[in-house]
Amino acid sequence: MTSDDLQGSHGSRGSDVLIVGAGSAGSVLAERLSADERCRVTVIEAGPGPHDPRVGTQITDGLRLPIGAASSVVQRFSTALTDHPVRHAQIMRGAVVGGSGAVNGGYFCRALPPDIESWDLDGWRWADVLPHFKAIESDLDFPGEPHGSTGPITVRRVAEFNGCTASFVTACGKAGYPWVADLNGSSPEHPLFAGVGAVPLNIERGTRVGPGGAFLQPALDRPNLTLRTDTRARTIRLRDGRAVAVDCVGPDGAVTLSADRIVVSAGAIASAHLLMFSGIGPQEVLRAAGVPVTVDLPVGVDTVDHPEWVLPVSWPPTQGRPPLEAVLSTADGIEIRPYTVGFGAMMSGRRDDPTGRPHLGVTLMRPQSRGRITLVSDDPMSAPVIEHRYDGSAADVESLRRGTELAREIAGATAQEQAFWATSQHLCGSARMGRDGDETAVVDRRCRVRGIQGLWVIDGSVLPRIPSRGPHATIVMIGHRAAEFVS
Repeated sequence: MTSDDLQGSHGSRGSDVLIVGAGSAGSVLAERLSADERCRVTVIEAGPGPHDPRVGTQITDGLRLPIGAASSVVQRFSTALTDHPVRHAQIMRGAVVGGSGAVNGGYFCRALPPDIESWDLDGWRWADVLPHFKAIESDLDFPGEPHGSTGPITVRRVAEFNGCTASFVTACGKAGYPWVADLNGSSPEHPLFAGVGAVPLNIERGTRVGPGGAFLQPALDRPNLTLRTDTRARTIRLRDGRAVAVDCVGPDGAVTLSADRIVVSAGAIASAHLLMFSGIGPQEVLRAAGVPVTVDLPVGVDTVDHPEWVLPVSWPPTQGRPPLEAVLSTADGIEIRPYTVGFGAMMSGRRDDPTGRPHLGVTLMRPQSRGRITLVSDDPMSAPVIEHRYDGSAADVESLRRGTELAREIAGATAQEQAFWATSQHLCGSARMGRDGDETAVVDRRCRVRGIQGLWVIDGSVLPRIPSRGPHATIVMIGHRAAEFVS
C-alpha cells in the first residue's frame, strides 16, 4: 500500500489520534484504538506498505532476514559498539509496515516475571501485563495458562531439530543442561530454570506472522483508520505546552497532520531522534546541535542493548529452517544462540554458500553497560549518532568472556577462530518510563511525555530496563497494554 491507497481518508479534519510509526507497537496500537469507531486514527509510516511491490516476500519469508544490501524494507544506522578500541558496526531497523517485527528472526520470547517486576511501576506488574501477553498470541504448542489461544500472532516451536541446532541441543545435554519445554511458561510461582529449549517463534509454516500483518492489515478496511506510507515525520509541532501536529514529508511533498493526541511509536532510534529534533531532549545536546529547547528531558541517555560475541562453528548448517530455533539460558544471564547458518545466508536466503557456516552467539542478557543516542545537526534528515559503549563495563566484558569459554566447551573441536564483537540489535530505553520524580525518565507510567500535553511514546524506547530475553514480544505487549492509556 502506498500513501495514495489511503483507507478512510479524513479530508481536512484532524485525527483524534496520530501514530508516528507502524512498527511492532504502533501496529497494535492502531488496531486497538481504531476498534472504537468513534476514534479517528491516522498512522504514518516512513517505509512502504505490505502491498507495495518492493516488499513482497521480504517480510513474510520467516527463513531469512531481509536486511542485506538489496533490502528495501530497512533503514541502516552506524554505531560504535566499543570505545577502546572503537569497533564500528551497522545496525538495521525495519522501515516498513510492521517495523523491525517484519524483518526479524521470529524470536518471540516474553520478558520474564522478574524483568517486569524490576520496573517497579504501578500498572506494570506481572499481573497487569500477563493478560496482554496472552491477548496478542495464539500459542499452538501450549494452549493452557499462562498462554493465549485467541490472539492474532501465532506462536510455535520447532519440534524436531537437525543440523547445527540438533548438534547444539545434544551437546548442551551432554554438558548437563536440562531441557526447558516452554521458554514462555514462566510465572512468579514457577520461575524457569537454566537450560536449553526451543525458541517460541512467530513463524507459521515458514511465514513470519508479525504485528503489522497480524494486527494492522486486517483493520485497514475500517473507515476511521488511515494509513499513510512512505511518509516520514520531521518534527512535532508544539503550542502552549501541547503537541498539536506533526510535520511530515510524503510522496507528494510536505504535509502537516494535526491530531488531538499524538503517539510516537517509531522505534528506539527514530523516536528519540524525532523527540530531540522537536526540542524535547537534553538541553546541552539540543543546543550543541542548534535545536531550540522546549523541554529538558533525558532522551537518548543511557540506552541499552544486548552485547554479543560471535563464535563460528563447523557444525552442519540447518537447512530450510528459521535463523534461530533453540537457545541455552544460564543462571548468570548468558544466552547462547546456535544460529543455523552464517549471516550472509540468513540475509540472502541461500543455503548453498560454503561460507555461510553456523555460529554461536554468546549474548549478555542483563548488561550493565549503557550507550547513548545524540543529535548532531538541526537538519531533520541527518542521522543521529549512536554509541553502544559495550566495553564501558569491565564486568560485562568478563561475563562475555566466560560465556564464550562455555560456548567453546559445548562446541568442542567444532569451535573455530576467535570470537568477535557483535550486537543483538535490541536497542531500547531511549525514552524510559518511570515514576513521578524519576529524573532519568522521559515518560510517566502511562507513557505520557513529561512536560508536554497530548504526547505519548509507546515502543521499545520506554522500556525501563531491557528484558533478559529478546524484546520483541514485550514491545508488542506494550503496544497492546498502553492503548488503554491513549483512548
